Amino acid sequence: MSSTLSANTTTFDASSKTGLRHMTNPPPENTVRRSPWADQIFGWAAKGAAWLTLLLLVGILLSLVAGAWPAISKYGLGFLTSTTWDPVKNEYGGLVMIYGTLATSLIALVIAVPVSFGIALFLTELSPAWLKRPLGTAIELLAAVPSIVYGMWGLLVFGPILATYVQQPLQNAFGSVPYLGALVSGPPVGIGILSAGIILAIMIIPFIASVMRDVFDVTPVMLKESAYALGSTTWEVVFKVVLPYTKAGVVGGIMLGLGRALGETMAITFVIGNFNQLDSLSLFQAANSITSALANEFAEAAEGLHQAALIYLGLVLFFITFVVLALSKLMLAQLQKGEGEKT
Repeated sequence: MSSTLSANTTTFDASSKTGLRHMTNPPPENTVRRSPWADQIFGWAAKGAAWLTLLLLVGILLSLVAGAWPAISKYGLGFLTSTTWDPVKNEYGGLVMIYGTLATSLIALVIAVPVSFGIALFLTELSPAWLKRPLGTAIELLAAVPSIVYGMWGLLVFGPILATYVQQPLQNAFGSVPYLGALVSGPPVGIGILSAGIILAIMIIPFIASVMRDVFDVTPVMLKESAYALGSTTWEVVFKVVLPYTKAGVVGGIMLGLGRALGETMAITFVIGNFNQLDSLSLFQAANSITSALANEFAEAAEGLHQAALIYLGLVLFFITFVVLALSKLMLAQLQKGEGEKT
């Protein structure tokens, strides 16, 4: 018995020494990295791509400022508060377009975010397995529909339905109510700010819902199962486990939808009415947006102040998008800071 133990010990010591000798010896030459320049070239390429993106952004900004400079020098910031848009008299103000862009995008978000959240929640937590894939594919296919198709459908089909079954009943119910009556005043013809906002909501729902569904799916199953095991309901699991874990992705999806709403052109052009006056704050009145004004007038705009005013509108849209992105980053930073304070 003792001889067997000593033999095993000798074998173990020999193998240990051999292993240590292999660990201390340098690796063979054929395992050494043969192309040290590959990492440097890759690093330069990645850095160059980042700098190229930044330079393109700066170039776009400078070109917009240069093109809009005649309007900037004449109107200054007063362009943002003027409602006059008269190419005949060569007088321009962008408040009507800015208001139309912000109002339609806000209506779209108010409608699209709850609907998208419900779709993502159903697909990830409540949907049966046989329905999850076809329903998810159908939602993604909605994002592939061209915007001009949404615009034509909104003008020819959705507009008359909205005028008959939504606008007229709302006017009958709230037309005489103070403040609310002003929001539903105007001719119920099915085109205007409300119609454009609803069409935008239908267009951005697939984007927001798809992003929310994907980020909900990355939540660790163990976290959700632990919450269910403690007696949490589906609603509590979503709001106390899933949303805190995926808040960055959810905010990113909402900002993606908002960016799509701010930059949409053809669908808005069909249903907003393209009216360059702001008579009231009614949701039923025809209005205009920045992108619609650019699409309708830029091709026929004469060189000079008219073209510069349109480019000024594009510069304003650029800054609106930048401000929205900056606010989303600040909101995420504030949420993370709040988490740190709680812990």
